[in-house]
Amino acid sequence: MRMLMNVRIPHEPFNTYVRDGSIAELIPRVMASIKPEAAYFTEQAGGRGAVLIVNLEEPSQIPALAEPWFLLFNADCEFRVVMHAEDLQKAGLAGIGQQWK
Repeated sequence: MRMLMNVRIPHEPFNTYVRDGSIAELIPRVMASIKPEAAYFTEQAGGRGAVLIVNLEEPSQIPALAEPWFLLFNADCEFRVVMHAEDLQKAGLAGIGQQWK
């Protein structure tokens, strides 16, 4: 199942990692571990953030995706199921619409 993973990263300890140079090793390590389909780093509410697209075969994989962010960065993580347009086409919306007139 394709999930959008939204990560909000507080200033600390990230600022410390930037200052001491260890961030250059930490981010690639996390990315290699979680293997996102896509990753975008962005501002969120005035702070650092990341938006990742990850694939899950089962919900029990969520801790392996979130824990690196929790443990290394004290970050918050949110997960949302997402679809490609092709997935939406398979949803049968026309039939669902007829059912709920």
